[in-house]
Amino acid sequence: MIKPRALQEDDRVAVIAPAGPADEEKLKQGIVVLENMGLKVIIGRHVLDVEDRLAVDDEKRLADLHEAFFDPTIHGIFCATGGFGTARIAPMIDYARINRNPKIFWGYSDITYLLNAIQKYSDLVTFHGPMVATDLNDEVRSAETESSFSSLFTGEPMTYNSYKSPLIPIAHGTGEGRLVGGNLELLTKGLGTPFQINTKGAILLIEEVAAPSFLINAMLTHLKQAGVLDEVKGVVIGELQADAEESKKIELVLEDFFACASYPVVRGFHIGHCQPNYGVPLGTNAKLTTAPPQLLIESGVK
Repeated sequence: MIKPRALQEDDRVAVIAPAGPADEEKLKQGIVVLENMGLKVIIGRHVLDVEDRLAVDDEKRLADLHEAFFDPTIHGIFCATGGFGTARIAPMIDYARINRNPKIFWGYSDITYLLNAIQKYSDLVTFHGPMVATDLNDEVRSAETESSFSSLFTGEPMTYNSYKSPLIPIAHGTGEGRLVGGNLELLTKGLGTPFQINTKGAILLIEEVAAPSFLINAMLTHLKQAGVLDEVKGVVIGELQADAEESKKIELVLEDFFACASYPVVRGFHIGHCQPNYGVPLGTNAKLTTAPPQLLIESGVK
């Protein structure tokens, strides 16, 4: 698995919108945050274009992605926001050329489809992390969310334990493997396609937003029956954003589904549709333990 080079001060980075359209004011606020990190931000040509509910048509969204990857002066690509539609451009991506031009690619939610596609066909580590307009705007941004970008500069491994937020064990044990995953709905939608996630020998990370308990149960069942959980070494459950009543129901679903798992399973990881939202590399080695509950993740940059 190829690791992109670490960021340095004064590096040029691109902001693109492969899924839904970004809010212009929130995008500007997020860009200031990246600039305060010492980065020089280039905005994709079509980031603020809107056609229907997608950012723009497939060819223009693909063009911004390709231009950012193929420009040798750009060293990182950050997605502005999520939404829907990335599955539509996945078959059109030039994965071989991305493999020859490795760099940081960062986002989550609907971007999950691209994180996994690029990882699978370009052999490149990708990053599940907070997005520029969605998570770095003045209204929601937290210091912890900002801090997760620091590993892109330092190359330090990540340790997630009770100092950040308690991880609650559902099934006990120790597991080691590649960290893979992302948004549960997008992982489910990829089943049976050329972009289906490979979880053999992996630690699976899942998160979701505002899905009711019955739908969480249905998606997990779908993954299980498709064999996705057959050879995992552990499962880390991130934010499954829901109101208090529905959250209790979801906890029961998770307990029922994973309590007898032969691999460690924890919930409570602050990743996905939440604040703080910690960024993590996908495709690097990770170790999950439940005594004590912690997740150790290898650096995603070199």
